[in-house]
Amino acid sequence: MTWVAVFFGAAVLVAFTPGANNLLGLHHGMTQGAWKGLAGLLGRLAAFTVLITAVAAGLGQLLAASEFALTVIKWAGVAYLAWIGARLLWSTFRTGRTTLIQAPRSVESVPALRIARKEFVVAITNPKAILIFTAFVPQFIDAAHGSFSAQIAILGAVYLLAEFVAGATYIGAGALVKTLRLSRRATRNVDRGTGVVLLGMAGALASSSS
Repeated sequence: MTWVAVFFGAAVLVAFTPGANNLLGLHHGMTQGAWKGLAGLLGRLAAFTVLITAVAAGLGQLLAASEFALTVIKWAGVAYLAWIGARLLWSTFRTGRTTLIQAPRSVESVPALRIARKEFVVAITNPKAILIFTAFVPQFIDAAHGSFSAQIAILGAVYLLAEFVAGATYIGAGALVKTLRLSRRATRNVDRGTGVVLLGMAGALASSSS
């Protein structure tokens, strides 16, 4: 199973790459805690499971070859990322002035299901995620190791494990920061920075050729 070990190493590198989902995981860990952050991670993994299933069924290649389908998915992802970023930014201005003194964070509790749904939509509308399972994963397929569908299922499960490791690490880092009990000003700045980065990612995705 050396080929699986090699793929896992490559998958971990890909999964740890900073992106919208990892940023959301970090943010949810910081604002909602580890358990709700992990709920969001489950939403992300559910989206990737859908994509893996589509590839195993032969639908992934058709989707990747359809310029119209990728364009629709791309702009849906742009709109959703922009909406999340703008909403987060707006919340930092709506709450008014914050104090400079050190104080417990006062953050609105968000239902775990809503967090999971948010990460699911971000993952499923990211055309780069589709390309991971239609271009990156198939590079490790070898006819000597069995049928295409079976190998996709195995490698897909391995990638989900890599994504879980990466996502949990980002969430854990966020939860660690949460224990530091940042000042309200620092909390506002974190939210504002997250909103700006998400808007930047939406802009980058909009200007990409994929």
